[in-house]
Amino acid sequence: MFVELNNENFKQETDTGLKLVDFYTTWCKYCKNQESILEELSDNGFWIGKLDCDKHAEMAHHYGISGFPSFILFKNGKIATQFSGYHTKSQLLNKLSAHL
Repeated sequence: MFVELNNENFKQETDTGLKLVDFYTTWCKYCKNQESILEELSDNGFWIGKLDCDKHAEMAHHYGISGFPSFILFKNGKIATQFSGYHTKSQLLNKLSAHL
């Protein structure tokens, strides 16, 4: 299950723990392909937040998002790593595991 993020809940949701945020758009083919992998990670206990950059462009701009999908991994409210583009499950797991 994903947590839908917006301007009001973003800081509160990403403030504690290890949180992966997917910055996406509804028109992005790669974002749609990435979703099933993110669902699998979420079903296996990883917290995944999704921010629709069409609806919340100011948040995307604040974090310097220019391509989709883009990801920011927050650890206790601070950016641990940031990356963009389609990633396989093993690539995402490697990035997450490096910060556990």
